[in-house]
Amino acid sequence: MQDVISRTLSISGFVFVMLLVIEYVNVLTRGAWQQRLARNRWGQYGVAALLGATPGCLGAFMVVGMYSHRMLSVGAVVTAMIATSGDEAFVMFAMVPGKAALLSLVLLVIGIVAGVLTDVFADRRNDECPGLVLHDEGQCGCFHHGQILRQLREMSPIRGALLVGLMVLVVAVISGLIGPAEWNWVRVTILTATLVSLLIVSSVPEHFLKDHLWHHVARQHLPRILAWTFGALVLMHVLTEYLHLEGLIRENAWIVLLIACLVGMIPESGPHLVFLTLYVEGTVPLSILLASSIVQDGHGMLPMLAHSRRTFLEVKLVNLAVGLVVGAIGLFLEF
Repeated sequence: MQDVISRTLSISGFVFVMLLVIEYVNVLTRGAWQQRLARNRWGQYGVAALLGATPGCLGAFMVVGMYSHRMLSVGAVVTAMIATSGDEAFVMFAMVPGKAALLSLVLLVIGIVAGVLTDVFADRRNDECPGLVLHDEGQCGCFHHGQILRQLREMSPIRGALLVGLMVLVVAVISGLIGPAEWNWVRVTILTATLVSLLIVSSVPEHFLKDHLWHHVARQHLPRILAWTFGALVLMHVLTEYLHLEGLIRENAWIVLLIACLVGMIPESGPHLVFLTLYVEGTVPLSILLASSIVQDGHGMLPMLAHSRRTFLEVKLVNLAVGLVVGAIGLFLEF
């Protein structure tokens, strides 16, 4: 249970600081980069695919954060979640580096194709969140030169609460209480994003702090992210602790394909390693590992549970269908 709490805080903390940074950059630029990205649909797929292909779940978390602010389409989320292998990417590159590189490239291409088709057939705008709020220049600013010290001396309860929370997160990351146990790029990324968020909270004026960071990010998003992430991780802990997935594997490759894709629906990193191990041992073909990789997305979709259960289900079902189709083609072609 301690590991569940640690991962909940890691995921929720990183998503929170990334949402905070996105909110800040969008208002600072008057939404210009968001508008350019939204107009360039192919740019959305490219950004989502590259973030998804990044080993680990941080890139996928960033995609969910951008989707929640109307910067990406549903198809772009599908692209990222197919391209990502979550934490398993590190294991795959350690066990079968050559095949892992090839698999990552194939997943990226399949993800873009699936994302484009999803948007073509879904034809649904991202209207789940009111998005980032912009005001006239005279009303809203992100940085008031010469006012930072005065704002810290006359600190409001909201600014104090956010600063304390972020400083606790910094200490927890540095000490290894949350996040990876060793210093790697994931831990450095979380720490860097948190330090940037700390600077933002220290420098923004009171209006920006209340309307954008507190009411929108902290109060609207954070509680749901914490609740859904913790609930999903507890459920997955119980299932994987008492349900031995290895016992479900059968000699029939079609049954194994179905099981692999259904297991991929679980928003958890661990179960996919069963099929990676079976592939490395030569028990299952590459097509089943590919299908499993398409459907599973590690912890990448957990924040989406907090944002929109409908979108979570839609993306997972699309990925399930793509995984089954690609896996079936692979079994027919015997690879």
